[in-house]
Amino acid sequence: MNEFRKKLYDIIEPRTKASKLSNIYDVSMIVIILLSFLPLMFRVESPPLRVIDIICVVIFCIDYVLRWMTADYRFEKPGASSFLRYPFSLMAIIDLLTILPSVIALNTAFRALRIMRLLRALRVLRVTKIVRYSKSAQMLKDVFYTQRYPLLVVMFLTAGYVFFSALVLFQVEPETFEDFIDAMYWSMVSLTTIGYGDIVPATDIGRVFTMISAMMGIAVVAIPAGIITAGYMDEIQKVRKNKDNNEDE
Repeated sequence: MNEFRKKLYDIIEPRTKASKLSNIYDVSMIVIILLSFLPLMFRVESPPLRVIDIICVVIFCIDYVLRWMTADYRFEKPGASSFLRYPFSLMAIIDLLTILPSVIALNTAFRALRIMRLLRALRVLRVTKIVRYSKSAQMLKDVFYTQRYPLLVVMFLTAGYVFFSALVLFQVEPETFEDFIDAMYWSMVSLTTIGYGDIVPATDIGRVFTMISAMMGIAVVAIPAGIITAGYMDEIQKVRKNKDNNEDE
């Protein structure tokens, strides 16, 4: 039984040594994930779309159970603790959130509730499952993890500037901004240089801050892009180095 579960883990877990069965499984799951978005592209449900959703959910459930069965190999810790820990891991929670809406929707009593709209939207989280099966997405995930501290610094600086500029504009232009949320909204769209134009400062101070925010927006976009690009190049070099070492062996 343990040998069977180990072989099963080698197939379903992309981080293990690649094999034909593992590659087939990864590609198949990516196709199923993309196919599961098809019902979400239509507001009116039809029998074919419902069948597609049910098939995809059944496959997701099987994948969830298989990963739970092999949790001790994932955490490299034999015993019941691994099986108790798995449902609370990030990817397991995401898997469950993408499955439950479709399962609950089978009950017609829940369909009348407005909460079903939120549950339906949660199915969009299935796109995050691609990270598990795509090597490129997995590499990008590793980049974000490696560069998390510089990115967090940039994020906090950006949030601080958005709050500060919104606070200033909220005080100097009470006629333009009805509440602080409107000021925060203006600050964010100005900082990201989107500038929808639906909220426009009327005073000279407000316009100066708008220009400063637009200039700051260039740095806000450029700094994280540079960090991610540098990290991505480092990951590519690591992959190439590991590949060369494996070939030499």
